[in-house]
Amino acid sequence: MSRPRLRPLTVSVVTAIGLTLVGGLAGCRSDANSLEAQANSGTRAGYLAGDGSIEQISPAKRTAPIDLQGTTVTGSTWSWAAEGKGKVVLVNVWGSWCGPCQEEAPALTRAWTAYASSGKPVAFVGISIKESPQNAAPAAAALGYPSISDRASGGTPMLSLAGIAPATPTTLVLDKQGRLAARVLGGTTEVTLKTLVDAVLAEA
Repeated sequence: MSRPRLRPLTVSVVTAIGLTLVGGLAGCRSDANSLEAQANSGTRAGYLAGDGSIEQISPAKRTAPIDLQGTTVTGSTWSWAAEGKGKVVLVNVWGSWCGPCQEEAPALTRAWTAYASSGKPVAFVGISIKESPQNAAPAAAALGYPSISDRASGGTPMLSLAGIAPATPTTLVLDKQGRLAARVLGGTTEVTLKTLVDAVLAEA
C-alpha cells in the first residue's frame, strides 16, 4: 500500500515544540543480528539512532486509512474500527527492550492521562514488537493504555503500517478517518505529543 510523502512541520509548529526535542529523539532501529538479545545484554549494542524527524501530512494529501487491529499483550482485541473511529489516534511502536522507549514512556503516560481526563476524542494505542506478550505486559500496564502485541497478532499490525515505522520507537498520529497525519521517528516528549495531537484535533 502506497503512503503519501511526509513533509516537515511548519516553522510555527517547530517553534512551539522548541528545545524540548534536543536530546530526546534518539531511537533504535532493527538489526538483523538479534536486536532483542543485544538490547537485553545491557551494552546498547544493536541500537541505531532514529533520524529525529517530526513530520506531518496536510489533510488534502492524506490517503488510505490504516486498518490497525490485533491482540493486545493482555489477550484482548483492539481495532481502529471499534476503538479509534472518529477519534484522533496516537500509535506508539515500542519494545520493553528499547532504551529510548523506556525513556519516553513517562511522557506518553502523562499525555494519555491528560487526554483521557479531558474527554476529548483521542485514543492511544501501542504496538509492542520483537518480544512476547508476557515480556511486554509489565511495561504496557505502566503506560496506562492498550498495547497490541505484534507477535501475538501474527505480525499483521506492523504489516498494516506498510513501512512507515522503521525506527523503534516511532509515534504516529492518525486523523479521525484513520489516515496518517503526523510521525515522529525516535523518542518524543509530552510537548511534542500534545502539539501534534492538538493540531489534528483542531482540523475542521
